[in-house]
Amino acid sequence: MTGPALPAIHQQSVLTEWIDYNNHMNVAFYVLIFDQSLDVFLDEIGLTREYRESANCTVYVLETHVTYLQEVHEGDPLEMTVRVIDCDEKRMHLFLEMYHRDKGYLAATSEQMIMHLDKTGPSAAPMPAAMQAALEANKALYKETPAPKQSGNVIGIRRKK
Repeated sequence: MTGPALPAIHQQSVLTEWIDYNNHMNVAFYVLIFDQSLDVFLDEIGLTREYRESANCTVYVLETHVTYLQEVHEGDPLEMTVRVIDCDEKRMHLFLEMYHRDKGYLAATSEQMIMHLDKTGPSAAPMPAAMQAALEANKALYKETPAPKQSGNVIGIRRKK
């Protein structure tokens, strides 16, 4: 139980209404917390609500892969990290991690492919240079950090030979 290798971008405690019949956080709320963390990250790189309105641009999540590793329960304090795995002028490949803040264990991960769009199409559009530079800076900052083992996973039943 080492806790996150990257700085936390968002913190959230598990709310009572998020608990399901198995007495742990329902899967839908993992996705909600990852989405809230994504919003914080997007603000940090300049993809703010103001930018989206003035530029008539937005982002769509094209694909996401959530891995549930360990249960979290009512009141558990969580912290999320985000890193850029890859990016180009129109897309960002992000990896988000959810940790139990006090116990340090990795509870879940979310790998996401996100596209920047011009809303008039909607169609893919290049991000402004400053956003691209912020993504590249994040990618470079963590290039020496080991890749998460959940990154790039393919879903399927593994058969024993």
